[in-house]
Amino acid sequence: MKPTISNRFPGNWSARNKLITYCRLAVMFVRGMGHRLFFGKSAGLVLVGSNVSVRYAHQLIAGKDLIIEDNAEINCLSEQNIVLGNRVTIGKHAIIRPSNIYGGAIGAGLKVGDHSNIGPFAYIGCSGKITIGNNVMISPRVSIYAENHVFEDARIPMKEQGVTQSAVTIEDDCWIASNSIILAGVTIGKGSVIAAGSVVTKSVPPYSVVAGVPAKVIKQRNK
Repeated sequence: MKPTISNRFPGNWSARNKLITYCRLAVMFVRGMGHRLFFGKSAGLVLVGSNVSVRYAHQLIAGKDLIIEDNAEINCLSEQNIVLGNRVTIGKHAIIRPSNIYGGAIGAGLKVGDHSNIGPFAYIGCSGKITIGNNVMISPRVSIYAENHVFEDARIPMKEQGVTQSAVTIEDDCWIASNSIILAGVTIGKGSVIAAGSVVTKSVPPYSVVAGVPAKVIKQRNK
C-alpha cells in the first residue's frame, strides 16, 4: 500500500512537528535534485541528507523514491553497477564499497530490490556481487562481506596475497537484525530472520530463524 498523509502522520503528530518534517524533506529534495544530475539513471523522488558522498555516480541506477540519509557513503565504481529498486533507503553513515577508490581491482557491485532498506552504520562490502531482494530490512550496524583475504602462505604478508570474491544473496522478505555479520558465499533464504549479533557463515534455508556465533537455525517460521 502506498503511504498517504493520513497513515504517514497519525493523530498524535502535532502540526508543528509535521511542518518541521516537511521542511527537512524539502531540503533533502533540493539536495537530491543536484545529486541525481550525475546518476546513471533515476526515477521519482531522490531525497539526500547532509554530507552524503556518492562517488562514480554515473554507475548508480536508482528506481523511484530513493532516500540517502546523512553522512552515507556510496562508492559506485563496480563491474555491474550499484542498482537500487523502488523506495530504497540508505541509512545514516552507511557505507557501500565495491572497490578501493585509490586503485586496485574493481569489485562486482550491488543490487537491491524494491522496498528494502540498508540501516544506519551498515557496511556493504560488495567486492563480490551482493544481491538483496524485495522487502528486506537490514538493521543498524549490519556488515556484509563478499570477499575474503587470502592467508595460506605465512611467508608473505596477508595484505599482499590478495582476496577471493564470493557472492552473497539475501532473498525477499528477510530481516537482518542489528550487529549481524554475513560472510562471503552465503545465501539467506526467503522470509528468514537473522537474530541480532549473529555471524552467518553458511547459507540459511527459507523461512529460518537463525542466531548465534556461528549462526544456527533455531526454528522455522513456516511450521
